[in-house]
Amino acid sequence: MGSFMILFTLLGGITLSAQSSINGTLSRKAGSLETTLLTFITGTLFLALYLLFFGNGHLGALFQAPKWQLSAAFLGTIYLLLTVIAVPKIGVIAANISGIAGQLVAGILIDHFGWFNSLEIHLDGKRILALGFMAVSLYLIYLGNKRSAAEKAKVAV
Repeated sequence: MGSFMILFTLLGGITLSAQSSINGTLSRKAGSLETTLLTFITGTLFLALYLLFFGNGHLGALFQAPKWQLSAAFLGTIYLLLTVIAVPKIGVIAANISGIAGQLVAGILIDHFGWFNSLEIHLDGKRILALGFMAVSLYLIYLGNKRSAAEKAKVAV
């Protein structure tokens, strides 16, 4: 089951990169807010159909949840909008690595302090090393993008 979930999540990451690229391109024509809206309308329709045929949860429980838990919907919208804005300017990989780095930093803080009623996993050397590797990868991607932009500018002249 664990291997399947890793592959399942890997597939999710692949679709996220494709979505970032397509949304970034679409946003140049339609606009960032409009592209984000289209994504959420499409997602809402897809999930509504899925729930209609396969849902077995308790949709009404959403209205009984603490208000702070409902904030996750706004956080997801902000993430998507910022990604749609960033991709045309810095590229898919830089946007994705930046997003992952942000997730790691936030995740380490959430785990360390047990925020949002999560499992407490204290910060250790391995996690600090992981953050360091992520920072190095983000820096190397940035340097590569900067070099590519300079080479492209030379060709345009």
